[in-house]
Amino acid sequence: MSCPTMRQHWHAWLGVLTFVAALLGSGAALAHSSSNSYLTLSAPDGRLTLRADLHLRDVDLIFDLDADRDGQVNWGETHMRRAELSSWLDQGLQLSASGQKCLLGVPDLQASEHADGTYLSALWTPDCPGVSDLSNVSLALRYGLMFDQDSLHRGLLKVDLPGFQSSALLSPERPEAQLSQADSSAWRVFGRYIVEGVWHIWIGVDHIVFLLSLLVLAPLLPSRQRITQWPAAQQARPVLIDVLAVVTAFTVAHSITLGLTIMEWLTPPPDLVEPAIALSVVLAALNNLLGINSLKRWRLAFVFGLVHGFGFASVLLDLGLPASALVAALGGFNVGVELGQLAIVGVFLPIAWLLRHTRFYRWVIVAGGSAAIVVLGLFWTLDRIGWLA
Repeated sequence: MSCPTMRQHWHAWLGVLTFVAALLGSGAALAHSSSNSYLTLSAPDGRLTLRADLHLRDVDLIFDLDADRDGQVNWGETHMRRAELSSWLDQGLQLSASGQKCLLGVPDLQASEHADGTYLSALWTPDCPGVSDLSNVSLALRYGLMFDQDSLHRGLLKVDLPGFQSSALLSPERPEAQLSQADSSAWRVFGRYIVEGVWHIWIGVDHIVFLLSLLVLAPLLPSRQRITQWPAAQQARPVLIDVLAVVTAFTVAHSITLGLTIMEWLTPPPDLVEPAIALSVVLAALNNLLGINSLKRWRLAFVFGLVHGFGFASVLLDLGLPASALVAALGGFNVGVELGQLAIVGVFLPIAWLLRHTRFYRWVIVAGGSAAIVVLGLFWTLDRIGWLA
Protein backbone atom coordinates (compact mmCIF):
# COMPACT_ATOMS: atom_id res chain seq x y z
CA MET A 1 0.00 0.00 0.00
CA SER A 2 2.83 2.40 0.80
CA CYS A 3 4.43 2.27 -2.63
CA PRO A 4 1.33 3.32 -4.63
CA THR A 5 0.67 6.04 -2.06
CA MET A 6 4.22 7.37 -2.37
CA ARG A 7 3.96 7.19 -6.13
CA GLN A 8 0.68 9.16 -6.08
CA HIS A 9 2.23 11.88 -3.90
CA TRP A 10 5.28 12.04 -6.18
CA HIS A 11 3.09 12.42 -9.26
CA ALA A 12 1.03 15.09 -7.52
CA TRP A 13 4.13 17.08 -6.55
CA LEU A 14 5.58 16.66 -10.02
CA GLY A 15 2.36 18.15 -11.39
CA VAL A 16 2.63 21.04 -8.92
CA LEU A 17 6.24 21.79 -9.91
CA THR A 18 5.38 21.64 -13.61
CA PHE A 19 2.46 24.01 -13.09
CA VAL A 20 4.63 26.43 -11.06
CA ALA A 21 7.37 26.44 -13.70
CA ALA A 22 4.90 27.07 -16.52
CA LEU A 23 3.18 29.91 -14.70
CA LEU A 24 6.44 31.57 -13.72
CA GLY A 25 7.80 31.25 -17.24
CA SER A 26 4.80 33.03 -18.68
CA GLY A 27 4.54 35.49 -15.82
CA ALA A 28 8.07 36.76 -16.16
CA ALA A 29 7.33 37.89 -19.68
CA LEU A 30 4.17 39.61 -18.48
CA ALA A 31 5.62 41.49 -15.52
CA HIS A 32 5.01 44.76 -17.30
CA SER A 33 1.59 45.78 -18.49
CA SER A 34 0.98 45.63 -22.21
CA SER A 35 2.54 48.56 -24.06
CA ASN A 36 0.48 51.61 -24.94
CA SER A 37 1.04 54.67 -27.08
CA TYR A 38 -0.75 57.94 -26.36
CA LEU A 39 -2.26 59.86 -29.27
CA THR A 40 -3.80 63.31 -28.97
CA LEU A 41 -5.77 65.43 -31.42
CA SER A 42 -6.19 68.97 -30.12
CA ALA A 43 -6.21 72.63 -31.15
CA PRO A 44 -4.35 74.58 -28.45
CA ASP A 45 -3.91 77.70 -30.60
CA GLY A 46 -6.81 77.19 -32.99
CA ARG A 47 -4.79 74.94 -35.32
CA LEU A 48 -5.22 71.19 -35.48
CA THR A 49 -2.38 69.40 -33.70
CA LEU A 50 -1.54 65.70 -33.62
CA ARG A 51 0.76 64.25 -30.97
CA ALA A 52 2.00 60.67 -30.57
CA ASP A 53 3.93 59.42 -27.51
CA LEU A 54 5.60 55.98 -27.74
CA HIS A 55 7.71 54.32 -25.06
CA LEU A 56 11.39 54.23 -26.02
CA ARG A 57 11.58 50.55 -25.08
CA ASP A 58 8.90 49.84 -27.71
CA VAL A 59 10.65 51.93 -30.37
CA ASP A 60 13.89 50.13 -29.51
CA LEU A 61 12.30 46.82 -30.54
CA ILE A 62 12.26 48.09 -34.11
CA PHE A 63 15.30 50.37 -34.36
CA ASP A 64 17.76 48.83 -31.87
CA LEU A 65 18.55 52.29 -30.50
CA ASP A 66 21.06 51.21 -27.83
CA ALA A 67 24.17 52.14 -29.82
CA ASP A 68 26.68 51.85 -26.94
CA ARG A 69 25.19 48.55 -25.70
CA ASP A 70 24.91 49.72 -22.10
CA GLY A 71 21.41 48.30 -21.73
CA GLN A 72 19.79 51.75 -21.67
CA VAL A 73 18.25 53.83 -24.46
CA ASN A 74 18.91 57.55 -24.07
CA TRP A 75 17.63 60.54 -26.00
CA GLY A 76 20.97 61.14 -27.73
CA GLU A 77 20.89 57.66 -29.28
CA THR A 78 17.28 58.21 -30.32
CA HIS A 79 17.85 61.65 -31.83
CA MET A 80 20.64 60.29 -34.06
CA ARG A 81 18.00 58.19 -35.84
CA ARG A 82 15.47 61.01 -36.26
CA ALA A 83 15.27 60.71 -40.08
CA GLU A 84 14.41 57.00 -39.88
CA LEU A 85 12.00 57.60 -37.02
CA SER A 86 10.21 60.37 -38.94
CA SER A 87 9.76 58.11 -41.96
CA TRP A 88 8.48 55.26 -39.78
CA LEU A 89 6.00 57.53 -38.01
CA ASP A 90 4.75 58.90 -41.33
CA GLN A 91 4.02 55.37 -42.58
CA GLY A 92 2.26 54.30 -39.39
CA LEU A 93 -0.09 57.26 -38.90
CA GLN A 94 -2.68 58.54 -41.37
CA LEU A 95 -5.10 61.36 -40.62
CA SER A 96 -7.98 62.45 -42.84
CA ALA A 97 -10.62 65.15 -42.48
CA SER A 98 -14.00 64.97 -44.21
CA GLY A 99 -12.64 62.18 -46.43
CA GLN A 100 -9.54 64.12 -47.54
CA LYS A 101 -6.07 62.95 -46.48
CA CYS A 102 -4.17 65.41 -44.31
CA LEU A 103 -0.48 66.12 -44.92
CA LEU A 104 1.39 65.57 -41.68
CA GLY A 105 4.83 66.84 -42.71
CA VAL A 106 8.03 66.39 -40.69
CA PRO A 107 7.32 65.87 -36.98
CA ASP A 108 8.96 67.73 -34.13
CA LEU A 109 10.63 64.96 -32.12
CA GLN A 110 11.42 65.25 -28.44
CA ALA A 111 11.64 63.21 -25.27
CA SER A 112 8.90 63.23 -22.65
CA GLU A 113 8.57 61.59 -19.26
CA HIS A 114 5.60 59.42 -18.29
CA ALA A 115 4.99 57.45 -15.11
CA ASP A 116 6.55 54.31 -16.63
CA GLY A 117 9.62 55.86 -18.27
CA THR A 118 10.87 57.96 -21.16
CA TYR A 119 8.80 58.30 -24.33
CA LEU A 120 9.45 59.49 -27.86
CA SER A 121 7.04 62.35 -28.52
CA ALA A 122 6.21 63.42 -32.07
CA LEU A 123 4.25 66.59 -32.78
CA TRP A 124 2.60 67.55 -36.09
CA THR A 125 0.50 70.47 -37.30
CA PRO A 126 -1.44 68.66 -40.06
CA ASP A 127 -2.47 70.42 -43.24
CA CYS A 128 -6.06 69.26 -43.91
CA PRO A 129 -7.54 70.61 -47.17
CA GLY A 130 -10.85 72.45 -46.85
CA VAL A 131 -11.03 72.36 -43.04
CA SER A 132 -12.00 75.70 -41.53
CA ASP A 133 -14.28 74.77 -38.62
CA LEU A 134 -12.76 72.19 -36.25
CA SER A 135 -15.98 71.96 -34.22
CA ASN A 136 -17.86 70.52 -37.19
CA VAL A 137 -15.39 68.24 -38.94
CA SER A 138 -15.35 64.48 -39.40
CA LEU A 139 -11.90 63.06 -38.69
CA ALA A 140 -10.42 59.60 -39.18
CA LEU A 141 -7.14 58.46 -37.66
CA ARG A 142 -5.45 55.20 -38.65
CA TYR A 143 -2.68 53.86 -36.43
CA GLY A 144 -0.41 50.87 -36.98
CA LEU A 145 3.04 51.61 -35.59
CA MET A 146 3.63 48.68 -33.21
CA PHE A 147 1.02 46.04 -33.99
CA ASP A 148 3.38 43.82 -36.02
CA GLN A 149 5.80 43.65 -33.09
CA ASP A 150 3.27 43.38 -30.24
CA SER A 151 -0.29 42.18 -30.81
CA LEU A 152 -1.24 43.46 -27.33
CA HIS A 153 -0.05 46.98 -28.09
CA ARG A 154 -2.78 49.62 -28.01
CA GLY A 155 -3.06 53.21 -29.18
CA LEU A 156 -4.98 55.35 -26.70
CA LEU A 157 -6.47 58.29 -28.59
CA LYS A 158 -7.76 61.43 -26.91
CA VAL A 159 -9.63 64.07 -28.92
CA ASP A 160 -9.98 67.56 -27.43
CA LEU A 161 -11.31 69.94 -30.08
CA PRO A 162 -13.64 72.95 -29.76
CA GLY A 163 -17.05 71.57 -28.76
CA PHE A 164 -15.91 68.01 -29.36
CA GLN A 165 -14.22 65.71 -26.83
CA SER A 166 -13.89 61.99 -27.43
CA SER A 167 -11.52 59.06 -27.10
CA ALA A 168 -10.84 55.70 -28.72
CA LEU A 169 -8.73 52.60 -28.26
CA LEU A 170 -6.90 51.45 -31.40
CA SER A 171 -5.86 47.82 -31.81
CA PRO A 172 -4.86 45.38 -34.56
CA GLU A 173 -8.55 44.52 -34.92
CA ARG A 174 -9.61 48.20 -34.84
CA PRO A 175 -6.69 50.24 -36.21
CA GLU A 176 -8.87 53.17 -37.35
CA ALA A 177 -11.04 55.59 -35.39
CA GLN A 178 -13.85 57.51 -37.07
CA LEU A 179 -14.42 60.71 -35.12
CA SER A 180 -17.26 63.16 -35.45
CA GLN A 181 -19.47 65.29 -33.22
CA ALA A 182 -22.11 62.53 -33.27
CA ASP A 183 -19.64 60.16 -31.54
CA SER A 184 -19.62 62.36 -28.45
CA SER A 185 -23.23 61.55 -27.52
CA ALA A 186 -23.62 59.98 -24.08
CA TRP A 187 -24.89 56.63 -25.37
CA ARG A 188 -22.06 56.25 -27.88
CA VAL A 189 -19.51 57.13 -25.19
CA PHE A 190 -21.14 54.63 -22.80
CA GLY A 191 -20.94 51.82 -25.36
CA ARG A 192 -17.38 52.61 -26.36
CA TYR A 193 -16.15 52.57 -22.77
CA ILE A 194 -17.87 49.25 -22.09
CA VAL A 195 -15.63 47.71 -24.75
CA GLU A 196 -12.57 49.39 -23.27
CA GLY A 197 -13.44 48.17 -19.75
CA VAL A 198 -13.78 44.57 -20.95
CA TRP A 199 -10.53 44.79 -22.85
CA HIS A 200 -8.62 46.25 -19.90
CA ILE A 201 -9.61 43.32 -17.68
CA TRP A 202 -8.69 40.78 -20.35
CA ILE A 203 -5.18 42.20 -20.89
CA GLY A 204 -4.59 42.96 -17.19
CA VAL A 205 -2.75 39.79 -16.18
CA ASP A 206 -2.35 40.96 -12.59
CA HIS A 207 -6.10 41.63 -12.29
CA ILE A 208 -6.94 38.20 -13.74
CA VAL A 209 -4.50 36.36 -11.46
CA PHE A 210 -5.86 38.23 -8.43
CA LEU A 211 -9.44 37.29 -9.33
CA LEU A 212 -8.56 33.64 -9.89
CA SER A 213 -6.76 33.54 -6.55
CA LEU A 214 -10.01 34.54 -4.90
CA LEU A 215 -12.08 31.97 -6.81
CA VAL A 216 -9.94 28.87 -6.67
CA LEU A 217 -11.24 27.66 -3.26
CA ALA A 218 -14.90 28.34 -4.08
CA PRO A 219 -15.84 24.73 -5.10
CA LEU A 220 -14.29 23.28 -1.91
CA LEU A 221 -15.70 23.15 1.64
CA PRO A 222 -13.55 24.68 4.43
CA SER A 223 -12.03 22.07 6.73
CA ARG A 224 -9.50 22.01 9.57
CA GLN A 225 -7.36 19.78 7.39
CA ARG A 226 -4.87 21.29 4.96
CA ILE A 227 -6.36 22.63 1.73
CA THR A 228 -5.30 19.59 -0.33
CA GLN A 229 -7.77 17.57 1.76
CA TRP A 230 -10.71 19.95 1.74
CA PRO A 231 -13.85 18.08 0.59
CA ALA A 232 -15.63 19.03 -2.61
CA ALA A 233 -18.81 21.07 -2.37
CA GLN A 234 -21.94 19.03 -3.06
CA GLN A 235 -24.36 21.86 -3.86
CA ALA A 236 -23.82 24.55 -6.47
CA ARG A 237 -25.88 27.27 -4.78
CA PRO A 238 -23.44 28.07 -1.92
CA VAL A 239 -20.57 28.10 -4.39
CA LEU A 240 -22.37 30.57 -6.66
CA ILE A 241 -23.22 32.79 -3.67
CA ASP A 242 -19.57 32.76 -2.58
CA VAL A 243 -18.38 33.68 -6.08
CA LEU A 244 -21.04 36.38 -6.39
CA ALA A 245 -19.93 37.88 -3.06
CA VAL A 246 -16.30 38.01 -4.23
CA VAL A 247 -17.08 39.58 -7.60
CA THR A 248 -19.56 42.08 -6.13
CA ALA A 249 -17.14 43.15 -3.37
CA PHE A 250 -14.38 43.67 -5.91
CA THR A 251 -16.67 45.66 -8.22
CA VAL A 252 -18.01 47.92 -5.46
CA ALA A 253 -14.52 48.59 -4.14
CA HIS A 254 -12.84 49.43 -7.43
CA SER A 255 -15.81 51.61 -8.41
CA ILE A 256 -15.28 53.70 -5.27
CA THR A 257 -11.60 54.45 -5.83
CA LEU A 258 -12.04 54.75 -9.59
CA GLY A 259 -14.63 57.48 -9.05
CA LEU A 260 -12.57 59.25 -6.38
CA THR A 261 -9.52 59.36 -8.63
CA ILE A 262 -11.35 60.48 -11.76
CA MET A 263 -12.96 63.30 -9.77
CA GLU A 264 -9.45 64.21 -8.53
CA TRP A 265 -10.41 63.78 -4.88
CA LEU A 266 -7.77 61.11 -4.29
CA THR A 267 -4.78 60.59 -6.59
CA PRO A 268 -2.03 58.29 -5.26
CA PRO A 269 1.11 58.12 -7.43
CA PRO A 270 1.40 55.20 -9.91
CA ASP A 271 4.75 54.14 -8.42
CA LEU A 272 2.83 53.20 -5.27
CA VAL A 273 -0.31 51.80 -6.91
CA GLU A 274 1.36 49.32 -9.28
CA PRO A 275 3.50 47.59 -6.60
CA ALA A 276 0.45 47.54 -4.30
CA ILE A 277 -1.58 45.73 -6.97
CA ALA A 278 1.20 43.16 -7.34
CA LEU A 279 1.37 42.75 -3.55
CA SER A 280 -2.39 42.15 -3.44
CA VAL A 281 -1.83 39.17 -5.75
CA VAL A 282 0.73 37.77 -3.30
CA LEU A 283 -1.53 38.18 -0.27
CA ALA A 284 -4.59 36.72 -1.98
CA ALA A 285 -2.66 33.57 -2.92
CA LEU A 286 -1.06 33.30 0.55
CA ASN A 287 -4.53 33.51 2.03
CA ASN A 288 -5.46 30.34 0.13
CA LEU A 289 -2.51 28.47 1.62
CA LEU A 290 -3.54 29.37 5.18
CA GLY A 291 -6.44 26.92 4.94
CA ILE A 292 -9.05 27.18 7.71
CA ASN A 293 -7.27 30.23 9.13
CA SER A 294 -7.70 32.22 5.92
CA LEU A 295 -9.75 35.41 5.83
CA LYS A 296 -13.12 35.60 4.12
CA ARG A 297 -12.31 36.02 0.44
CA TRP A 298 -15.00 38.62 -0.22
CA ARG A 299 -13.36 40.85 2.40
CA LEU A 300 -10.02 40.52 0.65
CA ALA A 301 -11.74 41.28 -2.65
CA PHE A 302 -13.15 44.50 -1.22
CA VAL A 303 -9.96 45.71 0.47
CA PHE A 304 -7.70 45.03 -2.49
CA GLY A 305 -10.38 46.04 -4.96
CA LEU A 306 -9.85 49.56 -3.62
CA VAL A 307 -6.22 49.32 -4.72
CA HIS A 308 -7.06 47.88 -8.14
CA GLY A 309 -9.49 50.76 -8.68
CA PHE A 310 -6.56 53.17 -8.66
CA GLY A 311 -4.98 51.08 -11.41
CA PHE A 312 -8.15 51.24 -13.50
CA ALA A 313 -8.23 55.00 -13.00
CA SER A 314 -4.72 55.43 -14.39
CA VAL A 315 -5.82 53.72 -17.61
CA LEU A 316 -8.86 55.95 -17.93
CA LEU A 317 -6.86 59.10 -17.26
CA ASP A 318 -4.30 58.08 -19.90
CA LEU A 319 -7.09 57.37 -22.36
CA GLY A 320 -8.67 60.75 -21.67
CA LEU A 321 -12.23 61.00 -20.44
CA PRO A 322 -14.58 63.27 -22.40
CA ALA A 323 -15.59 66.08 -20.06
CA SER A 324 -18.97 66.40 -21.76
CA ALA A 325 -19.87 62.76 -21.04
CA LEU A 326 -17.86 61.95 -17.91
CA VAL A 327 -20.62 59.97 -16.17
CA ALA A 328 -21.34 57.91 -19.30
CA ALA A 329 -17.65 57.10 -19.79
CA LEU A 330 -17.10 56.18 -16.14
CA GLY A 331 -20.27 54.09 -16.02
CA GLY A 332 -19.48 52.31 -19.27
CA PHE A 333 -15.96 51.46 -18.14
CA ASN A 334 -17.26 50.03 -14.85
CA VAL A 335 -19.84 47.92 -16.69
CA GLY A 336 -17.14 46.71 -19.06
CA VAL A 337 -14.85 45.70 -16.19
CA GLU A 338 -17.73 43.80 -14.59
CA LEU A 339 -18.59 42.01 -17.84
CA GLY A 340 -14.93 41.13 -18.33
CA GLN A 341 -14.80 39.64 -14.84
CA LEU A 342 -17.99 37.66 -15.36
CA ALA A 343 -16.59 36.23 -18.59
CA ILE A 344 -13.52 35.00 -16.70
CA VAL A 345 -15.71 33.54 -13.95
CA GLY A 346 -17.92 31.91 -16.58
CA VAL A 347 -14.92 30.09 -18.06
CA PHE A 348 -13.15 29.16 -14.82
CA LEU A 349 -16.00 28.16 -12.52
CA PRO A 350 -17.51 25.30 -14.60
CA ILE A 351 -14.05 23.78 -15.04
CA ALA A 352 -13.32 24.11 -11.33
CA TRP A 353 -16.69 22.54 -10.50
CA LEU A 354 -16.01 19.53 -12.72
CA LEU A 355 -12.50 19.00 -11.31
CA ARG A 356 -13.25 19.72 -7.65
CA HIS A 357 -13.24 16.01 -6.65
CA THR A 358 -9.82 15.35 -8.15
CA ARG A 359 -6.37 15.36 -6.60
CA PHE A 360 -5.24 17.33 -9.64
CA TYR A 361 -7.49 20.22 -8.68
CA ARG A 362 -6.40 20.30 -5.03
CA TRP A 363 -2.68 19.73 -5.56
CA VAL A 364 -1.97 21.36 -8.91
CA ILE A 365 -4.61 24.07 -9.25
CA VAL A 366 -5.18 25.07 -5.61
CA ALA A 367 -1.87 24.33 -3.84
CA GLY A 368 0.49 24.55 -6.80
CA GLY A 369 -1.32 27.44 -8.40
CA SER A 370 -1.43 29.47 -5.17
CA ALA A 371 2.27 28.81 -4.49
CA ALA A 372 3.17 29.83 -8.04
CA ILE A 373 1.08 32.98 -7.81
CA VAL A 374 2.86 33.96 -4.57
CA VAL A 375 6.24 33.75 -6.30
CA LEU A 376 4.91 35.45 -9.43
CA GLY A 377 3.36 38.27 -7.38
CA LEU A 378 6.63 38.78 -5.50
CA PHE A 379 8.45 38.99 -8.83
CA TRP A 380 5.99 41.63 -10.04
CA THR A 381 6.28 43.56 -6.79
CA LEU A 382 10.08 43.68 -6.85
CA ASP A 383 10.07 44.53 -10.55
CA ARG A 384 7.62 47.40 -10.09
CA ILE A 385 9.57 48.98 -7.24
CA GLY A 386 12.68 48.84 -9.40
CA TRP A 387 14.69 46.22 -7.55
CA LEU A 388 14.97 43.97 -10.63
CA ALA A 389 15.89 46.71 -13.10
